[in-house]
Amino acid sequence: MKAYQTTNKSVHGSFSHLKIADTEDHLLKNYSRAPIDFVKGKGAYLYDSTGKEYLDFLCGIAVTSFGHSNPQIKEAVEEQVKRLWHVSNLFISSGQKILADKLYLRSSLEYAFFCNSGTEANEAAIKFARKWGNGKFQIITALGGFHGRTYGSLSASGQYKLWEGFFPLTPGFLYVPFGDIEAIENSFGPHVVAVMLEPIQGEKGIIIPPEGYLKEVRKFCDEKGILLILDEVQAGVGRTGKFFAYEYENIKPDIVTLAKGIANGIPLGATLCSKKIGDVINPGDHGSTFGGNPIAVAAANKVLDLISDELLNHIFEMGEKIKNEISSLNSNVIKEVRGKGLMIGVELNDGFSAKQIVSNLLNEGVIVGTSGDAVLRILPPFIVGETEIEKFIGIFKNVLKKLI
Repeated sequence: MKAYQTTNKSVHGSFSHLKIADTEDHLLKNYSRAPIDFVKGKGAYLYDSTGKEYLDFLCGIAVTSFGHSNPQIKEAVEEQVKRLWHVSNLFISSGQKILADKLYLRSSLEYAFFCNSGTEANEAAIKFARKWGNGKFQIITALGGFHGRTYGSLSASGQYKLWEGFFPLTPGFLYVPFGDIEAIENSFGPHVVAVMLEPIQGEKGIIIPPEGYLKEVRKFCDEKGILLILDEVQAGVGRTGKFFAYEYENIKPDIVTLAKGIANGIPLGATLCSKKIGDVINPGDHGSTFGGNPIAVAAANKVLDLISDELLNHIFEMGEKIKNEISSLNSNVIKEVRGKGLMIGVELNDGFSAKQIVSNLLNEGVIVGTSGDAVLRILPPFIVGETEIEKFIGIFKNVLKKLI
C-alpha cells in the first residue's frame, strides 16, 4: 500500500477569488471591526490590502512587542516549523523546559504551566490557588479589573458590563476598589485563599494604584497566610520598562500570569507559581492540548533572549518621552496622561470620544486603542524610536486640533 501524500490542490478548489464581502457575513458579530484588511507588517508598521501604511502604536493590544516580521523571532519560528509543529504534553518538551528556566530566572517562581492565552493562564491560577487552599476558595479581586472572558476569569473581573447576559457567574469572588488596602482587609474571612490583582489595570484605562499598594497587599497576604496572584498578561514581559510590573514595588507574588507579548503574536500563555503551590498540583489536575506548542515556545524563547536590561531602559525612556510629548500639547481635549514604560493611557475631558479620536487617527495612518469611552490606550512596540514618536505626535496634534 502506497503511503498517503498530500498535494497542493484543495479538494474544494481555490478560494483566492473570494473577496472580503463574500465571507464577512459568516463571522460571528462579537467584534466591532474597522473596515481594514491588514496583509503585511514590518517593524512598527502595518500595510493594508490597498498598500496604505499605518504606524502601529497598539501592537495587537500589547502583543507584537518586537514589531512585525521581526527577523530573529521569525527565524526561530521558521526553524521550529521545519522540525516539529506539535507533540502532546504526554512527552518531555525541551523547549518548554528551557523557557521555564528562563522565566524562573526572571521571577524566582519555581514552576511554569503553559497554555494558549491570558484567560487560560488566569483560569489555571484560580484552580491552582483553590487546590493549594484545601477547601478555602474565595478570591478577593478588584473592581475594574479584567482577567479574561472564560467563566472563571470573567467572574474574577470586577466589571458588570462584562457579566451582563452571562449569569450565573462562577461563585467565590469578592470585589473591592482597586488601590484600597483597607477594603481588602475588611473583605477577609475564613474562606479566603488569595488576592488576585493586575499591577496596572489595562482594560479599565491604564489605572496605576497608589505607590506602595502592592507592597501592602503582599504584607497582608503574608500575615493572613493567603496567596498573592498578579495578572501580568498585559503589563508583563517588559511592557512597563521592567520585566514584571510588580518589580516597581520590589515584591514577589505567589502566582503570576503572562500572555500577550510573551511570544510576539504566536498564541502562548504562562502561569508561574511558587514551589509550595506547584507541589500540590498532580498529573490530571490541569492541562492543555496546545499549551506550550513547540512553535509558540520557540518564539517565546527568542523573545526572552531579546529582553535585555538595555532594552528595558529603552522602553522606559521612550515611554517617558511619549508621555512628556503628549502632555506638552496643552490641549483642552486631554485630562491626564499616565502609564509606565510603553503602557500609556490618555484620559480625555468630558465631551470628547476616545473612539472618535481612534477613528480619526486611523484615517491618518496611526493605530491606537481605547480603554472605555474616555481613555486612549497607546501600546507602541519596544523597537520604537524617536522617528516614530515624532511622527505619532505630529499626527496626534493635528487630529486634536480638528476637535476644538
